[in-house]
Amino acid sequence: MKQYGPLIEYLLQGHFVCAITQGTFYRQLQEEAVREQVNHYLAPLNRYVAFNEDHTVAYLAWVTLNDPVREGLEQHITQVHQSLLPLLEWMLLVQEVSGGDALITAGDILKQAEIIQRCEDNPSLRDRLSKLAQDRYFNSTSQDATLQVRQIFRRLVEHGYVIQPSRERQNFMVTGKMDYLVELVRFLKDEEQLPIEEEVAVQEGMPL
Repeated sequence: MKQYGPLIEYLLQGHFVCAITQGTFYRQLQEEAVREQVNHYLAPLNRYVAFNEDHTVAYLAWVTLNDPVREGLEQHITQVHQSLLPLLEWMLLVQEVSGGDALITAGDILKQAEIIQRCEDNPSLRDRLSKLAQDRYFNSTSQDATLQVRQIFRRLVEHGYVIQPSRERQNFMVTGKMDYLVELVRFLKDEEQLPIEEEVAVQEGMPL
């Protein structure tokens, strides 16, 4: 298990593993034999490696949702609701800016300059951007569209939803954590009543 020590430690710290952020760890977890070894090690900790439906991101979930775990998850989901709204609004804004039908997903490239320009040229988008940027999650105090978009991307990078492949270019790549967010929203939409069903895998302490 020594060779998988860094992978296990990374997961136990609450991180998400996808091809964008941790290619080596992600490739390791694609192998069933590796997952079995990792899960065997994690079993005494009541954890296992789970994937989202599209298998683009891996994270640790609970094996058994006992009463203490359920209570913690209920509190966690209540807190997460406050962060989901601005993140979803951002995804919908980007969708409208790009003119596409699908939400952004892992591997997509977001061009900061293009988003700024589209928002400045469209009063409706400009108004949505301004309201979104001032949300306490993004916490922008500027009235300038350029500074607002920069602050939003800064926060997205901080929380692992995008990375900036090159410091010389203001382009950002969406990570698998964004896919997890979409799956979590679907779960919350379907599961209005808690306690959570036993088979549902929920990330512990997701730092939205």
